[in-house]
Amino acid sequence: MVSDGIQVAERECMRTTLQWCAGLFFGFRICITYLGFQVDPRTGSAVTLALSGCLFAAALIDTFGDTTFSMSTVFHGRTMRWLLAYIVLAGASVAWTQAESSSVAAGYWAGMAADVATVALLLRGVAIQRQLDAMMRGFVVGTLVVALVAWLSPTLPDMRIGNEDFLHPNGLGLEFALAFFMAQHLTAKNRHWRWAAIALGVSLLRTISKTSIIACMVAECFYLLRERQMSRRIKVQIALAASVVIAAFWGLLEAYFSMYTANGDQAETLTGRTTIWALSFLMAMERPWVGHGLYSYRALIPAFGTFEPWHAHNELLQQFFELGLFGVVVTAGLYLALWRAGGLSAKNHPDWPYGKLAAVLVLFSLVHGLTDTVNFGLSLPLWLFVGLAIATDQVEVTA
Repeated sequence: MVSDGIQVAERECMRTTLQWCAGLFFGFRICITYLGFQVDPRTGSAVTLALSGCLFAAALIDTFGDTTFSMSTVFHGRTMRWLLAYIVLAGASVAWTQAESSSVAAGYWAGMAADVATVALLLRGVAIQRQLDAMMRGFVVGTLVVALVAWLSPTLPDMRIGNEDFLHPNGLGLEFALAFFMAQHLTAKNRHWRWAAIALGVSLLRTISKTSIIACMVAECFYLLRERQMSRRIKVQIALAASVVIAAFWGLLEAYFSMYTANGDQAETLTGRTTIWALSFLMAMERPWVGHGLYSYRALIPAFGTFEPWHAHNELLQQFFELGLFGVVVTAGLYLALWRAGGLSAKNHPDWPYGKLAAVLVLFSLVHGLTDTVNFGLSLPLWLFVGLAIATDQVEVTA
């Protein structure tokens, strides 16, 4: 009996380590191409995809011998069923995609599917809280490494950190904001994570990614107003700290916005984005039901002067362009399902923190999606959708 208990403990320790490594990879992979494959970006993408495959294989091996695990139980929740519908639709669209290379589009889809399957395999049993927190800790650490790389890299001409081609400030801003909310979630259990949250908040501001900053502020205000387990004193301290950081960077922000309005490419301003939206909508209407296929946007939309858009700068419009009306319905259903699951979880189980985190991240993603998005997939990463869905849909089992 003692030996059986030791084996179970060792298995749980190994699993938690694997989950931490998975989170670390999800956070760090944004800069793999930048660090090692700028000369050959395709190889960088292939290496990233191969690492995703290795991680999936490790998660699959970890399930061997676990007789209690069943994939059918993973997809019993509404959010997971919507997520499965999104993965299936995106995969089917590879058959008709108008991307420059259907094989590249298929590779990107395979990466998304591998992420979903990996997290679904790693988060199982009754120890969801420990498992998901380990994954979030890994993601925060990986993102902090990315932030360090960005801070040490040459500053862009417009004074933002990052790299225009391989480590774009807007992509950094999105990741820093997501990691900030995870670090804030972890702070409730270990106050040392507040330093990670502060570092990520400062790094987010330094990217001067306007959409991510505004979306983060809106979601954070929502969190502070709704969070009843946090004292008013701590909330005031958070507000004061944010004010001090903004004041410290005010000169830089002012200089950037002066350059942005006077010398920036008009297609990159909010007014210019309306032109991108209009053209994207007109082209999307050519195939309104199923769209032009995954990763087709960059291949079909022409450049606006010197500015070459990689996505529609609006999440629902991007999904409409690539996956048609079916994609819009599935995307809306997916976000709504997670919002509803998070709200019910927070209401019925106030001590279970993942409902609150899910609501905050959905709100952030929806605000972010108004004027920005990602090249493929959703603003809220699919792997994180899986983690939050499992933690909220199975709260009765895991709480």
